[in-house]
Amino acid sequence: MIAVSILNRLIMAAATLFGVALIVFVLLRVVPGDPIAMMISPGASPADIAALRAHYGLDASLTTQFGIWLKSVLAGDFGTSISLKRDVLSLLGERLPATLELAFAALVLAVLLGGAVAIIGTLARRTILEPILDSLNGLFLAVPDFVWALALVLVLGVLFPLFPLSGRIDPSTDVQFATPFYLIESLLTLRFRVFADISAHMVMPVLALGLPLAAIIARVLKAALSEAMVQDYILLAKLKGMSDLRLVLQEALRNAVGPTIALTGVQFTFLIGGTVIVERIFAYPGIGNMAIDAVINRDLPLIQGLVLVFGALFILVNLAVDLLVAAFNPRLAHG
Repeated sequence: MIAVSILNRLIMAAATLFGVALIVFVLLRVVPGDPIAMMISPGASPADIAALRAHYGLDASLTTQFGIWLKSVLAGDFGTSISLKRDVLSLLGERLPATLELAFAALVLAVLLGGAVAIIGTLARRTILEPILDSLNGLFLAVPDFVWALALVLVLGVLFPLFPLSGRIDPSTDVQFATPFYLIESLLTLRFRVFADISAHMVMPVLALGLPLAAIIARVLKAALSEAMVQDYILLAKLKGMSDLRLVLQEALRNAVGPTIALTGVQFTFLIGGTVIVERIFAYPGIGNMAIDAVINRDLPLIQGLVLVFGALFILVNLAVDLLVAAFNPRLAHG
């Protein structure tokens, strides 16, 4: 049953990616603006413009262009970036790991912080601490990630310059990496000074992305824990002399974590999308920062590749969340 469900989801994922690719392809060619006009020199002749348009395949009909592009994508060729003059797939391979490291670090922070706040809030029910935690959580929930980014720049980057303001690693660091996953590689190869430098560059963007998600996790998990704490099996365990902390961690948490995982997965996809603005603010070299440059330059092949990557990430995250929810809920696993 699980294998059939996964196969059906993969088929739906392929259909979804095709629909996303088609819509984006058409929209990019319908909106005003000519990428060729942005890259051609002012004194270029009509023949030069026509030759450049033919070079990028923009002189054919819309259906022909889409067919050629789709065939190339299925063969692993995403085209050549108009603005950067490089293979789109290699550009994505260089930038995507930076965004993934940033997003997963923010997710870990959000889960740890949000889970801790939810557990403390549950233990502090009907005390003066509960409304204080709820008010602070509401404040964190109301502030979007880019506002946190700007505030962190002012506080931790300007007033108290504790962390680097931009980049992924100190440019003066002379280190060769075998993979584009700098954070993971530096940790596995025991280069702790490099790891500390990369981590310092990630602190502010991770906080900006993770704090709003932590607030969402805290609210949802606290509500699920509060509902679980009034169930009969909790009351029975309490009558047996089990402490409140043990009740929450051992009994209530495993039953409340299912809805939290589902919502966290959905919010994680939005977090990946939120890296676009946050990466721009911190000049972080990920696909979010590159996406803004691609839109400004009307770099059609690069935009199409970026959209496909974002779409694939969203689908993979949702599939992983469904599997995790089923793992924590045996009824769904056998349904």
